[in-house]
Amino acid sequence: MESLTELYKIGSGPSSSHTIAPQRAMRLFLQHHPAIDYFEVELYGSLSLTGKGHFTDLAIQKAVEPISCRVFFKLDWDYDFPNGLLIKGYQKDQLIDTWVVYSLGGGSIKVLQQDFDFQKKVYPHQSLSVIKSYCKEHNLSYDDYVYQIEPDIKTHLAVILDAMIESVQQGLGKDGLLPGALKISRISKQMFEKTRKNLPLDQLYRQKITSYAYAVMEENASLGEVVTAPTCGSAGILASLMYHYLIDLETDKSRLIDSLAVAGIIGNIVKTNATISGAEGGCQAEVGVGTAMSAAAIAFLEGGSLDQIEYAAEIGMEHHLGLTCDPVGGYVMIPCIERNAVASLRAKDAAFMAIYIGSIKANRVSFDMVVNTMKYTGRKDCG
Repeated sequence: MESLTELYKIGSGPSSSHTIAPQRAMRLFLQHHPAIDYFEVELYGSLSLTGKGHFTDLAIQKAVEPISCRVFFKLDWDYDFPNGLLIKGYQKDQLIDTWVVYSLGGGSIKVLQQDFDFQKKVYPHQSLSVIKSYCKEHNLSYDDYVYQIEPDIKTHLAVILDAMIESVQQGLGKDGLLPGALKISRISKQMFEKTRKNLPLDQLYRQKITSYAYAVMEENASLGEVVTAPTCGSAGILASLMYHYLIDLETDKSRLIDSLAVAGIIGNIVKTNATISGAEGGCQAEVGVGTAMSAAAIAFLEGGSLDQIEYAAEIGMEHHLGLTCDPVGGYVMIPCIERNAVASLRAKDAAFMAIYIGSIKANRVSFDMVVNTMKYTGRKDCG
């Protein structure tokens, strides 16, 4: 599996596949060819079909400003991956280079005929069953395992946590309309202001978590800065729960950083063995995986065992199988914003169930089994 730096990324919404990945590809192209003075970019697959609603053309042009860039939405794609772009860089009238780039989901990219460090594997294991056995054999927790493989990753995770907290705070402080033709109003600020302090704590926290998830996803829909967890389309789930544990429950930041490491294992396993791309696997690959990651993080924070943490992730993933990606008008708004709020609450429930039921009996379905099923389901739904 790749580094967790390749899973958790900070970037502008509304889509890791449609905005973060193309911007990353354009900037990388410029690093290799700094003298380019004109671009032509062709979009294929979902980058073409829903690119307007995701502001893909604007994101690409913004990434290379002030260099002139024309973006074309195409249909016929000659390559074996469903989501990609063709970058042509010119100096005056001469074509300097052409890159074929796959948008893999979560802002990750693969550039054909190129070998970059971010595409290299750093983890020796790629299934949770093997990782769990390794941890039990060496008396490690899941976060210990991450730090053994990536001893310097805490610095990155600390930055990621701060960015998550900032995305909630930014969203909670804004009014007005979200961009695009749907004319949807921001409501997270009003939702938070309407939380009722006289409610039982559990109900109060559910209200707050819902408003936090809305805040992040409204930022995402407005091209604001969010964290892929594992994608922009599911950015509100883990971020809302990290904010809840930090602000409402006053959990120490170091514990939250450790929980991000645990969640990162779950996201990385799915990314390696199935997909986190909505275009390839449907929303089960985004919100489903985000729920599994978040459930694992909460189970860890609540003192769950290795088996209970796996069980939490399995519950979070299993009950999103078959979830499709059908945004209204191509915007990451309906049902995406509400879906993140629902998933935040479901992740909390999944962790509770895993610890409660897991203390009574062993789970019969492994997380790896659910990942394989998700991959198969995604191919049937999207293939």
